[in-house]
Amino acid sequence: MIKEKSQGTSIPVQRQSMADYLSPLVRDIKPSGIRRFFDLVSTRKDIITLGVGEPDFVTPWHVREAAVYSLESGKTQYTSNAGMPALREAIGHYLNDSFSVDYDPANEVLVTVGGSEAIDLALRALITPGDEILIPEPCYISYSPITALSGGKPVGIETFAADNFKLRAEQLQAVITPRSKVLILCYPSNPTGGIMTYEDWLPIAKLVEENDLIVISDEIYAELTYGSKHVSFAAMPGMKDRTILVSGFSKAFAMTGWRLGYACGHEEIIAAMLKIHQYTVMCAPVMAQYAALEALQHGMEEKDRMVESYNQRRRLVVKGFRDIGLDCHEPQGAFYAFPSIASTGLSSEAFAQRLLEEAGVAAVPGDVFGLGGEGHLRCSYATSVTQLTEALDRIGNFVHQLKQG
Repeated sequence: MIKEKSQGTSIPVQRQSMADYLSPLVRDIKPSGIRRFFDLVSTRKDIITLGVGEPDFVTPWHVREAAVYSLESGKTQYTSNAGMPALREAIGHYLNDSFSVDYDPANEVLVTVGGSEAIDLALRALITPGDEILIPEPCYISYSPITALSGGKPVGIETFAADNFKLRAEQLQAVITPRSKVLILCYPSNPTGGIMTYEDWLPIAKLVEENDLIVISDEIYAELTYGSKHVSFAAMPGMKDRTILVSGFSKAFAMTGWRLGYACGHEEIIAAMLKIHQYTVMCAPVMAQYAALEALQHGMEEKDRMVESYNQRRRLVVKGFRDIGLDCHEPQGAFYAFPSIASTGLSSEAFAQRLLEEAGVAAVPGDVFGLGGEGHLRCSYATSVTQLTEALDRIGNFVHQLKQG
């Protein structure tokens, strides 16, 4: 029991459980649909997992060696809050060389604890309570919860398989109101594998400027494209100062556990994000920063080999789903297939649950990714060809039994 003061008196307030002490914002957020589902996987050893968005490759040896050498050399102190100058400079050169976006490493680049921290910092720096944050869906599951935690109102924009899950100007225009402030983009897309071209971006950029929006562009899968080069939204005419470019090392360089990302943008916004970063995590781990520097300077050949392997698996998986009789648009980026299971008559949740229990294959039900996700299944092909082939056989048998029953 605690006491609250009211007009000079103390009034006892009885809380019924520890949950009553929690912030309503936190209490009302649903647990991760991905993590909740994969808690079930840990109870069985015969499961083939197509769920977690993580490369099956080990971080290249020379990148790991750079981290080990930094420890052996006694480099265990804090770095600059914004990250090591050498790493920020390397990030600036990389983005300019690869995607034609020019950032000042001293003032426009912030090294973060993964791309996830960068997204969180950006939203906290930008949101005034009540602001509307526009989010094309299906999308990465963290955007809406982080928006809510920052006091913003997430507004979903449904995209469609028939349009390769691209964001169209008319869809964006339909949700813009006077309270709209930020547009979150994630292309190449998790979970759909959709991409946007220069021509696709042009009308979006026009609307962003006309409606005075700021863009958070999550480009963590920028290096994972098949057939066409990634176009950064920040590189579109007039969009650099309106865009916070978020990326990292997890996907392209097989460094998920290193938790190393970055944000680039207008120096006033980066300075605001840095203030939050200073008071929360201080700086990203120094050994991870040395590893990331090595990856940028000498890791491109390994990255290219991994991307080519993903491309082979992508073709295998898309063909496999289509042969089973499940519609599957062709993903042009990331390492996910997003087949439709609507023809089975089951919901995404029911299909994924039964697939796990009856066939021993774990995938993520599409509904956890927001609007447009119901009727789909997210399957990561960042696993071995042997595992993928066996998983497709199991899924095929499962679907056949559904149709027979």
